[in-house]
Amino acid sequence: MTNRVKANIRPALISWARETAGFSPAEAAARLKHDEADYLAWEAGDDMPSLPQLRRIAELYKRPLAVFYLPEPPTTFQVMRDLRRLPGVGFRRYPPGLQLELRMASERRELARELSSDLGQEPVRFSLQATLNDNPEDVGDRIRVALGVTAALQRIWRDADGRASFNAWRSRIEALGVLIFQTTRFETEDASGFAIADDVLPIIAVNRKDAPTRRTFSLLHELAHLLLRVSGVSDLETDAARPAEDQRLEVFCNQVAAAALMPRDLVLGDPRVRSRALRSVDWTDGEISDLARAFGVSREALLRRLLTFDRTTSEFYMMKRGQYHAERLARLKRQREEAKDGDGIPRNMPQETLSNFGRPLVQMIIGNYHQDNLTLSEVSGYLGLKAKHLPKLEQLSGFR
Repeated sequence: MTNRVKANIRPALISWARETAGFSPAEAAARLKHDEADYLAWEAGDDMPSLPQLRRIAELYKRPLAVFYLPEPPTTFQVMRDLRRLPGVGFRRYPPGLQLELRMASERRELARELSSDLGQEPVRFSLQATLNDNPEDVGDRIRVALGVTAALQRIWRDADGRASFNAWRSRIEALGVLIFQTTRFETEDASGFAIADDVLPIIAVNRKDAPTRRTFSLLHELAHLLLRVSGVSDLETDAARPAEDQRLEVFCNQVAAAALMPRDLVLGDPRVRSRALRSVDWTDGEISDLARAFGVSREALLRRLLTFDRTTSEFYMMKRGQYHAERLARLKRQREEAKDGDGIPRNMPQETLSNFGRPLVQMIIGNYHQDNLTLSEVSGYLGLKAKHLPKLEQLSGFR
């Protein structure tokens, strides 16, 4: 049999692509259906993949084939600060889906910069700021003022699952010049979201596999990161051990999110809270759920806020937290089974695209298309959407 032509590339490019994609050598070899020792020989330079093998490598790592012919690995993409720590789980490397989403988020921001320039528009500068020495309650109040959020508006946003509240908070934060993405590329156990801080077109991404109420809290948590000008990947967990600096940061961001979503005066002024004695442990599930819906947050977030104000005990909070965690795992299991069996709700691709990319970026792309700066094929490629769905997307995004 004739030997296949080998790809004349630098081994360091294969290692770089694998590491930035979040794979271990063993995982990469398994996905490529190749022996691990032979794969490591490629990275060591003892052997080279064939051209078909290199194409499969490029596809696995989501990199253009041409990248592997560069003289050295690119250094433009910076690794994000990892602030995650889930109960019972130590620090981990980024899984491939999270690595890809981080990279794509940065690429979308660069695209947004170019598109806004082509439209003759100047992106809104993100001017809100805070420091870790600030009072989280005060920072939460400043966020509400900047976004124009009032108690009356939150009552209007109230719905069964918190979706209306999430969308309302999102649109107001986007108006400050923030690009907000949603993703399903990584599991909710891996991360709740991340923030990429900048004065121009900063980024927030939240995990769409989370319930809307949890996404809303993630949204405000990551917004606090932007105020601090600290980029990072988060999981919202603050009860597990972390390095002191990271722990202080994540606790602060959670406190700011709670203060913005559930202001002290509104919580303590609620008749159901006023009628309770300090350190109450007789909160019913119905009362907790109703209060949580009033603020568009999860039951756990609401109960944690009550604990902050000494309206319940740590023991009661931890007991209910365990209950909510078990229910959340059961819900995620059902969702995965439904997705596997194909019994889920049919996908609405225009709505899904708008939800994932956000209205500002979608409108930039469509605007450039209508000014003949982009072809229909380019629009389809940027959005990952078939051209037949574009009219509906235009309608949903408010362009028409």
